[in-house]
Amino acid sequence: MIVYRSLEEIQPPLVRTVVTIGNFDGVHLGHREIFRRVKRAARACGGSSVVLTFDPHPLKVLPTTKEVRLINTSAEKELLIEASGVDYLVSVPFTFAFARLTAREFVEQVLVGKLGVHHLIIGYDYCFGRGREGNVSFLKQLGDEFGFRVEVLEPLGKDGVVYSSSLVRELIRGGAVADVVRFLGRHYSAAGTVVHGHHRGQGLGFPTANLATDKEIIPAHGVYAVRVKVGEELFDGACNIGTTPTFGGDQPVIEVFLFDYAGDLYGREIRVYFMARLRDEKKFASPEELKEAIAHDVARCREILAAEPLIEYREYLEGV
Repeated sequence: MIVYRSLEEIQPPLVRTVVTIGNFDGVHLGHREIFRRVKRAARACGGSSVVLTFDPHPLKVLPTTKEVRLINTSAEKELLIEASGVDYLVSVPFTFAFARLTAREFVEQVLVGKLGVHHLIIGYDYCFGRGREGNVSFLKQLGDEFGFRVEVLEPLGKDGVVYSSSLVRELIRGGAVADVVRFLGRHYSAAGTVVHGHHRGQGLGFPTANLATDKEIIPAHGVYAVRVKVGEELFDGACNIGTTPTFGGDQPVIEVFLFDYAGDLYGREIRVYFMARLRDEKKFASPEELKEAIAHDVARCREILAAEPLIEYREYLEGV
């Protein structure tokens, strides 16, 4: 996949492309199906497949009362789209100047002038341009004018539930990490650096790695069965997300206990895959009572992980 991180990088302009446009936060199963259709249409017309997206998310730039927390970091989104097998990813820097483009200017300068669009695939409710003045009807008019086809997709889903980034965010925030797999298409994960904590886990017999991460959405406070990637190795583990109320903490932390691991993790990059939620975080009467609870959690995590395969994006996107 060739990545362009600005429109100016596209020299010379692309030709005969099949394009889809969106933020694609999460790269969930609905997005995956869109990419599959783009690739199929590109093969059919002898052209190239293009995903056009924006960084940062427009809602992080435009004045709005709506807050958006992203499922993926920009680097994760790029990797996931690359794994989908498209030919080009165009990640346009979203600025106030770009937001001022009219719908016609966007089509003429970007879709036609830079991307050489031959076939455009969009969602049924897609709007674009300054003040969201452009819609599906307007796009079809411009398609007739500039000579490209517009294909409009109805909502994509399964069993009556539409795939959406909003739904995925809601499930993750609620701690429903096992349920999210049927919509996200993989286990939710967070990568980051292991940093020093209070070292209380060592004293309890369960040394933990404290994770500092750039992820904007972290599952709800509680205890989780996890798998942890260290380099190319995977380890089973247990994770607590919360404020450690037994010790009077007030700042959220992500603490991970890796089973059967011996080594120094400080300063290393790891990725934590959230497999299942065991319980809420709880304040215990004493460290001894907490130690007993952790031992029970670890045993339960081992049971869960012995029966639950990990779904990573490489595996889930094979054969797209």
